[in-house]
Parts: sequence; structure tokens; C-alpha cells
Amino acid sequence: MAKVEKDISREKSGQLFEEAKGYFPGGVNSPVRAFKSVYGTPLFIERGDKAHLWDADGNEFIDYCCSWGPLILGHNNDAVREAVAEQLHKGLSFGAPTALENKLASLIINNNQYLEKIRFVSSGTEAVMSAIRLARGYTKRDKIVKFEGCYHGHSDALLVKAGSGLVTFGETSSAGVPKAFAEETIVIALNDYEALKQVFADFKDQIATVIIEGVPANNGLLMQDREYVQFLREITQENGALLIFDEVITGFRLGFEGAARYYDVKPDIITYGKIIGGGMPVGAYGASNELMSHISPDGGVYQAGTLSGNPVAMSAGIAALSILAQDGFYENLEAVTQKFVQEIQAYIAQKEYRVKVFTIGSIFWFAFTDQDKIQRADEIVHESMEQYKVMHRELLNRGIYFGPSGYEVGFISAAHTEEDLSKTIIALQESLDVVFAS
Repeated sequence: MAKVEKDISREKSGQLFEEAKGYFPGGVNSPVRAFKSVYGTPLFIERGDKAHLWDADGNEFIDYCCSWGPLILGHNNDAVREAVAEQLHKGLSFGAPTALENKLASLIINNNQYLEKIRFVSSGTEAVMSAIRLARGYTKRDKIVKFEGCYHGHSDALLVKAGSGLVTFGETSSAGVPKAFAEETIVIALNDYEALKQVFADFKDQIATVIIEGVPANNGLLMQDREYVQFLREITQENGALLIFDEVITGFRLGFEGAARYYDVKPDIITYGKIIGGGMPVGAYGASNELMSHISPDGGVYQAGTLSGNPVAMSAGIAALSILAQDGFYENLEAVTQKFVQEIQAYIAQKEYRVKVFTIGSIFWFAFTDQDKIQRADEIVHESMEQYKVMHRELLNRGIYFGPSGYEVGFISAAHTEEDLSKTIIALQESLDVVFAS
């Protein structure tokens, strides 16, 4: 299949981007949106409906970015929109408790065996930051262990990359993060039993917590063996450290109980974001009654927020999660995703293309490799991002919107129809033909 001769128009998006550069660093309010990893100008989106997006130039796309994961019901879901509209008439924010907070908390806790209490915040980053503080306050220890290839938001303690060697203190991965912060964070490779054993041998009484993405999905889709995740549970318990699951992506995406249920592992603290707010800015962290009793005003671990539990966001979360809690929702969505992925995999096998599609639940990731399993960040073939770049452009030209980075995963929503998926499969086949013809 020949590549599309003429790229989609980005004239208006280009004009808006030039204007935005005068207002925002790089012209965007989150770096990946700048399209620096793929061809061309970022698309300025005007509206979304179900599984479709329309940009400022009138181009229509079938969307697999889904606002980076929150929109498991698709864009402009009727129930969510109506719940938000109803609350808008009552008020935007009160800075006081509301019954909506109770209702969303009840919906979450009554459907999740791993939580007894939660605290709402305004983002996934804030949830993780608060969970780390809770772990440190509870254990009275300072060091944290994270894994190379896992992303936990942009708080200082977690903007840290691995140094050289098996077990190292981290190095800051952002200007403005003090070296002293990084020295309290130990970064090791995923799926490395010996490295974690060495960490606890060296720093047994200093480690407050080990934090891992439920399924690492911010730097590819790095599926971990169940035995390894269970090992994390065992070694933290043996050494008096807490285990945090960052389920900002996997929470309510793999099921109501997320990766904790998938692995059959009970972490000490779980963090949430994205889906929990139905498309609005919401995060949360939760744990046992005993652990959460250390959060102010009950305990000495301080955390607060002006817009925490915002009523408009709570109403969106209630509407969305009420749908997700219905029998068969996740089973149906996973079945749709598996059928989609299997059809692509069959075409790849037929053509003998060097690309794999990894998947879990309704998440998928294209990796230009012949490896059957990728579990660590250093196993990703970084040179293959040039191939993703070509595929991304070809997909846009065929009306398909993937995230503007080959390290990002894609999502299927409940709004994707059979027609949407069929069109996407054809577009992917044609785009892969172009990639491997070049």
C-alpha cells in the first residue's frame, strides 16, 4: 500500500500552535502534546463524541489516546455529561464536604476488597505524592524504591532515573530537583529479583516503600510476571516497608480492583487518577483504616487541597463508575480489545513484519521488535521509534489518532464500534505496509 500522497491539513492547528508558543513553554501545557516525537504540528482539538475527535481544521479521527486513558466510556458520554450539567446548576465548588464525595467513595470501596478508606485529590501526581508521604510518615523511614521505566507523576522525589550499576541511588531527571531528593530514591530495573534483594540487604531499616505501576504502561507496556509482583509483596512485608501500587492508568481500566486483583496481590496503598474522575481532574489514594488514620486531621501526615472532592468532578466520577460497575462491562471491553488485537497480529504474522502488539485488558501497545516479551525499559528498541513516527503520520492521514509517542500505550473505549475498529484495522494494515516498504 502506498503512503497517502497528501498529509491532512494542519493550517489552523499550526496558527493556534504559533499563538500558543507566546503563552506557554513549548506552546503546550504538557510536554508530550507538542508532537516532538512524531511528524508535524500538534493537532488542536475542538470536540469529541463517542470514539471520535475533530480538530481545528475539521479533520475527523477515531481516537485511541482517549485523553491518555481516562475516557473508558468515550467522549461526551451521555450519563457523565448529564451528571456534570446537573451539578453545574447547583455550583462549581464549595470548599466544604458534599454528599457526592460520600457516594463516589462508597461506590469505590464497596466494590474493592483492597481498600477501606480513601482520600480524594485533584490529580494522579498528587495522589502518588501523598501516598509516598504517608508511607514515610507511617514507617518513619525516608528512602523509596522505584523502577526504571515506571512513571509516577512529576513530584520531585519521583523525577529520578537510574544511575549505573545494579543498585544505585537515583539521578535527577529534571532540572530543579535537588540532588538530596534524588539521594533518597533508589532506582532499579524491573523484574530483577537480585537487585531488590540487594537493596534491602544494604538499606533494610531505611526503606519506607517500594512503588510500582500496577502494570507499567507509561514507557511501553512492560508486563510483569505474577511471581515477581508477589515477590515484591513478600520482600516488603519481611522488611517492614510498604508496597504502593500506582494504578493511575490500570485502576478501573483492568477492572474495578485493577492490577491488584489481576496479580492477586494486596498492596498497602493504591493510587488512582484518570478514569476515577470520568474525564474530570480527580485523583485518590487509599489503604486500610489503620494506615489512613495517619492522614490529617486524624493523624500527623498532612495533606490538603482546595479543590479536593470537587463536586463537579465527583458527579462525573459517580456517573462513569456506575456504568463500569455493571455486570459484564470489563469482560465485554476486553473481548472487543482482544478481537481487535488478534486481527492485527494475524496480519503482522502473514506479512512477517517485525512488530509486536502487547495487550492487557483494554490497553494495547505497538512495539517494533521481534521480542515476544518486553518487561524492562532497557529492552525497548529505541531506534524503532522512527518506525512508529512513520506509522503515526500514516494513521493520522487515514483518520486514526494514536498518542504522539511510540512509548505511549493505546486504549479501547466502550464507545468504539465495530465499524470504528474495522476501519482502524484497515488503516493499520495500510500504515504498516508503508512502514515496512520504506
